[in-house]
Amino acid sequence: MASKMLMGDMPELMENILNHLNKEFNSLYSCALVSRHWCKISIPILWQDPFTFYHHKPLIISQYLSSLGKDEKIGLQFMLKACKINTQFPKTIFDYASFLKVLDLYFLKCKVENWLSLQRCPKAPYNLLTFTIIKLLIKKFIESGATLQELNLDFSVLDEIQPEICYSLEQNMQFLSRLQDLSINSISSKSKFNIESLATLLKILGKATTKLNTLNIEVPHYYDPQLFHSLICIINSQKQLKQFYMSDTYGFSENLHNIISALKSQKQSLQECRIFGCKFTEVFKVLANFENLETLCVGGCKSSNNKELLKILEKNFYKINTFEVITNMGFDTLNIVQCLKKFGSLLQRLKLEAIGDDIVEQSLLLETIKSFCPNITYLYIWDIGLSAQFQELIGNLQKLQFLTLYDLDDELDEIIEEDLRRQVIQFAGRLPSTLQYLDINSSSLNSYIDILLNHCNAPLKKLIISHLDEKNAKALIEFSIRKRTLNYVGVHNVNENFKKEMEGYVTLVPYENAVISVTNKLE
Repeated sequence: MASKMLMGDMPELMENILNHLNKEFNSLYSCALVSRHWCKISIPILWQDPFTFYHHKPLIISQYLSSLGKDEKIGLQFMLKACKINTQFPKTIFDYASFLKVLDLYFLKCKVENWLSLQRCPKAPYNLLTFTIIKLLIKKFIESGATLQELNLDFSVLDEIQPEICYSLEQNMQFLSRLQDLSINSISSKSKFNIESLATLLKILGKATTKLNTLNIEVPHYYDPQLFHSLICIINSQKQLKQFYMSDTYGFSENLHNIISALKSQKQSLQECRIFGCKFTEVFKVLANFENLETLCVGGCKSSNNKELLKILEKNFYKINTFEVITNMGFDTLNIVQCLKKFGSLLQRLKLEAIGDDIVEQSLLLETIKSFCPNITYLYIWDIGLSAQFQELIGNLQKLQFLTLYDLDDELDEIIEEDLRRQVIQFAGRLPSTLQYLDINSSSLNSYIDILLNHCNAPLKKLIISHLDEKNAKALIEFSIRKRTLNYVGVHNVNENFKKEMEGYVTLVPYENAVISVTNKLE
């Protein structure tokens, strides 16, 4: 019977089924024990992403080291013995390095450090051994025949870029040929790397990776023509880039516009763009008339001349349906208002986050959203209060499905208790009949969950709160019985007693598993 199952299309079908379990470690491990054939299918999947997968123990490093070349293994064992570390590398059935699909240098370093801790490595040679093992493993991965799909180049992990790594990449270009997601970050110091070697590595990436879907760049905080040119070449070499993320975390680089301008080569394919640390005018000037761009996030952006931005918006076409603004440098309401007017009825998802600042010109902002953006389905808004104007806006958003209110504490603390209860009742009554998700985790509304739920007619499916007590638990059960729509409640600490008490009414889940972001698919 087993032999018949392996005939025809069954092996291919089985491989497709197991590939869909690529994040289910325990299930895949059980499949590997069924038979030799299932083992041959399951093991490569288990070892595609071994460093970000928490189930994989640090001892996987021993498995990799066992497949090093003879000379490399002897050299490493000599170093380990000099540190009084006696370890035997196990014999392996598979060449695990050849299965690698996802490589994150930061998580690789964590696994190596954990492995050295298990070997009781002395503190003095700890860093030297860490970097040595990382370099040996990177070289092994490159030369094993593996083809990566995701790569996170976190340069804080490396003490230098060795020429032999670049040479090995040039001789084994298949390692990068199928790369879809690339992150480049932590190029933080001139003195840390040889600029020539670093630029060479980036040039190799630009030559080998032409089919990226996602590119994430953290701009160096210093300017070097070679590095910036290499980063631009990586962007220009792409044929179908869909998502681009860039952050200038160290300030406003005068040369940042050169990298942004390179995005013009991706005009036909780019769908999502997230840029932190650039002027509004620069962003919109470059992204004008991008045919498929639908998601735009700007963060930490320098204020732009409002008239200049208005001219750019008036002259060009945008079809943005997801707009996110995150800033800790003062919320530029006038610029945001101009953008909202331009995006108009196309806009469906909006996130406005002013970290550490108040949103000034709140009345103008709320009126603009109400008048120009009636089709919003997702709204995340910061420190706006429960004013009559805000409640009117919520009542007018007749397609709103997801609502997150953040940092209402200061506003609500200034209101007397009786008025506050009245506002909460009015707010609950204003919630539209389309609303399925409400996140008040970071709001003073947490103190009035019972009042909110008792007067809420929206068919909520998921509610995010900060804590749960007996009063709130009772209100949740009553709401669940009355509406019969609530499925999940996300809280920071899931109380097992409440969890058992609420079984059959609503499911309690950890906060982080329940939150829906602006770029999540809206269900």
